[in-house]
Amino acid sequence: MTGHQGIEPSVPPSGSGCVECDAQGGWWFHLRRCAQCGHVGCCDSSPAKHATAHFRQSGHPFVQSFEPGESWYWNFETNELYESGPELAPPVSHPTEQPAPGPAGRVPADWAKTLRA
Repeated sequence: MTGHQGIEPSVPPSGSGCVECDAQGGWWFHLRRCAQCGHVGCCDSSPAKHATAHFRQSGHPFVQSFEPGESWYWNFETNELYESGPELAPPVSHPTEQPAPGPAGRVPADWAKTLRA
């Protein structure tokens, strides 16, 4: 990963789940964290795709996986994956006890049928 424009390592994540899904009572498959402002949104396999929507609204190009044990980055502008990058402010993932898909209690029984690859 060359340069760090669009990444603000000191900004903490917005919470432990997708901001918009939590507000709307929705659910997600996996979470992505905006590396510039900390917004936590759901991935493109999730029904609402809020991480991509955040990029389109804000222009913030980099997200980092917000899944336990994952530290990769994605650049929406160039469609490039980076296996590593700057360390962001903690926490670096949602709580390990939070299931994926999540959150517990809001995931429909037939959730796998609704995912889009």
